[in-house]
Amino acid sequence: MTEKSMTERKTWKEFRESGLLWFINTTLHMFGWAMVIDVDEDGNTTEGYPARCKFRGFDEKSTSKGYEKVTKYLQENISDLVKDLGK
Repeated sequence: MTEKSMTERKTWKEFRESGLLWFINTTLHMFGWAMVIDVDEDGNTTEGYPARCKFRGFDEKSTSKGYEKVTKYLQENISDLVKDLGK
């Protein structure tokens, strides 16, 4: 009997495009922190790291775009999220 893997590696690009990087940073900004993802001119991730920051949130346009991305991610993945609960 094999144990089901509890993790599945994903790319930084997928994480950014899902809106989850923005979502996590909305919380981290409260504490003066951020997750920073550096990308090259082709959109490839070159580095990712935590950083202290002076940001305390995002502008209205970024916030609206972030919520749209996270909502789309949830819409496209809700079945898998429910399955992960084993119910």
